[in-house]
Amino acid sequence: MRRRLLLVALVALLAPVPAGAVISPTFRMTIAHVVKNCHVWTTPMKQLGAVTRISVRRGARVVIRIDCPMDFDFVQVAGPRLQLGSRRTFGGQTRTILFRRAGVYRIRATNIQTPEERGLVTLGPPNTLLVTIVVK
Repeated sequence: MRRRLLLVALVALLAPVPAGAVISPTFRMTIAHVVKNCHVWTTPMKQLGAVTRISVRRGARVVIRIDCPMDFDFVQVAGPRLQLGSRRTFGGQTRTILFRRAGVYRIRATNIQTPEERGLVTLGPPNTLLVTIVVK
């Protein structure tokens, strides 16, 4: 099964892009477990904190990976309506959000389990994550 998925991913990466096709920019974020207050947003280059703000262009995709054993519920709390699908995203999964319209969006990610239920150690109560996404 894994070999089949790897082969499909490799074919998709190597497939030619049709002339005139527009490739959407992608911004990658991770929800990472930390000892102080449980979670933070991160990028491949740096830690952003529990509350952060990013800017992307219209048509961009924001890819959020949960790099933690906890599950999260995602709720849009501001901005033009998004197609988020199911609220729940499970530990280890990735969620992709497409931003078609300009505006200021806010998305809240709340962990479902307590750190104790997942066998994690934290200093302080678990936090709720909030990201503001400015789409130009």
